[in-house]
Amino acid sequence: MNVIIIEDEKPSARRLQRILKNLNVHTDIMLHSVEEAVAWFQRHEHPDLIFLDIQLSDGLSFEIFEQVEIKSSIIFTTAYDEYALKAFKLNSIDYLLKPIDEEELAIAVSKYKDRVYPNQPVTLDFNDIKNLLINPLDRAYKKRFSVKVGQHLKLINIDDIECFYSQNKGTYLCTTDGRNYLLDTTLEHLENELEPALFFRVSRKFIVNINAIKDMISYSNSRLQIKLNAYSDDLVIVAREKVKDFKAWLE
Repeated sequence: MNVIIIEDEKPSARRLQRILKNLNVHTDIMLHSVEEAVAWFQRHEHPDLIFLDIQLSDGLSFEIFEQVEIKSSIIFTTAYDEYALKAFKLNSIDYLLKPIDEEELAIAVSKYKDRVYPNQPVTLDFNDIKNLLINPLDRAYKKRFSVKVGQHLKLINIDDIECFYSQNKGTYLCTTDGRNYLLDTTLEHLENELEPALFFRVSRKFIVNINAIKDMISYSNSRLQIKLNAYSDDLVIVAREKVKDFKAWLE
């Protein structure tokens, strides 16, 4: 997938690039003005997908389309919501307001992939097939984790874990007494190792223990915010596409 970012604020462009990299969407091209974008499109093959800010340093990004015919898909990333209607008259996938929410960005990327590759076949590796053949009632789920504390190893029982989360490309667990420990694994691997009746992956960033949930609050865009007993370093949000399954899991 060929992707570019058009954003006049370089820190915002770099942040978006980092988040996209976490979604396995890589881009090395970043443009910062209408003039620069027009010149680039006139000299290069157009990308599959554009992440486009509306208010650029030398005008509105809509001016680009007045000078160059662009057939690329577009995800708008902007601080201005008054241009949404005009944006959707173009080949727009989504319209995200700044500051960009990682979950909403992931949903937007999924929308693009579903539109462009609607019948993409699903491939399974050996471990996927093996897991499908195992009766869930017969599976042996993780009962404890070993974590490194200085030069020592410490065992943490599964009942003492409130949640698992990703941060700065690392995976951590948080215990019921509010301590955080780095793990040598990923949330993707943990999903297959944890008892599904006890743990649920509410988003790309969090897996939570049902016994650690203290409160649930309605959040923007039909999402839910979860309050845990001990963990409070970041907002724990149930992704919009997971809310229905999450509610079913609770019951």
